[in-house]
Amino acid sequence: MRRVAATAFAALVGLAPCASVAHAQGETGKKPRPDHVRPGVTFAAVGDTMLGNSPELPADPGSYLDAVKGQLRGDVVFGNLEGTLTDVTASPKCGGASGGDCYAFRTPPSYARHLAAAGFTVMSDANNHSYDFGQAGLEQTIVALHRAGIAQTGLPGEITVVKASGEKVAFVGFAPYSLTASLLDLPAARKLIRRAARRAKIVVVTIHAGAEGSDAQHVTGAEEHYLGEDRGNPRRFARMAVRSGADLVLGSGPHVLRGIEIYRDRLIAYSLGNFSGFHNFATAGVLGASAVLHVTLGPDGALRSGRVASVRLVDAGRPVPDPSGEGARLIRQLSREDLGHGAARIGGKGRILGKVGE
Repeated sequence: MRRVAATAFAALVGLAPCASVAHAQGETGKKPRPDHVRPGVTFAAVGDTMLGNSPELPADPGSYLDAVKGQLRGDVVFGNLEGTLTDVTASPKCGGASGGDCYAFRTPPSYARHLAAAGFTVMSDANNHSYDFGQAGLEQTIVALHRAGIAQTGLPGEITVVKASGEKVAFVGFAPYSLTASLLDLPAARKLIRRAARRAKIVVVTIHAGAEGSDAQHVTGAEEHYLGEDRGNPRRFARMAVRSGADLVLGSGPHVLRGIEIYRDRLIAYSLGNFSGFHNFATAGVLGASAVLHVTLGPDGALRSGRVASVRLVDAGRPVPDPSGEGARLIRQLSREDLGHGAARIGGKGRILGKVGE
């Protein structure tokens, strides 16, 4: 199992940071090679991810992601953890108990090891479900992730640094809530991203932003709302993040795929949709179209290559490879419709070939 070094939150929960990839590979003592000949850092990234919602859980959670394990490979494998890993049962969000029109997601803490076995190395708690079971539920979630060797990000002011392919990679996660690093406070977000850029040569910003549902596929360029809640302006925030030092922006939250933009030679994926959830998410039509984004960045954070691997959610939320390529086609279409000359140009087999305006 791959393990990465997480520096954030370890003191709070009393855990030592996970062992780093660099230490596992060994140090040669040789002089560093020039950036143009050094190996890049490979990323695999997905959107909203859970393995069910207690007590409705898959019969064999350990094999639930088997069909897509081959895609969850890279120096860093990222997902948005859409829920908690806790055995706390009282949800302050739902007045004590979940159900009805209130959605509070949890799986047992032991499920963290299934996520790690599938390949995940970094997960974000910057979303509207991280506090579904209060502070106790969040803390138990983070302990479970760390014990499984998965780094975590997304708390207010939190910068999580991992070591991958000999490079430091900083993760900062944002969502439109005060209990996360807030994407509604642009000045504070800008400062946090700049701090991250001083700590690592490669900075990844994750955003849980935008309206939700099958009619929310488009990046509007305006402030977006859902059920009266301000979900931010994803395009404004993502571009600000790149100008402030982000090398890769990974979006989730709308529960559908959205376009990909190449902005200042940095890649912005506005939403990677739903990835996994046993009865957590609706899967009809575009709600069940998903993808794994593969990206290679140079040691300076520059985009070297990218690919969209199409995935489909079946059997109430289980991800499987989609040979029809629907996910890549949707992203190609939405990119062209919404992002103009900055739209990612996506070719055969989902390869990212630069941007439309080139």
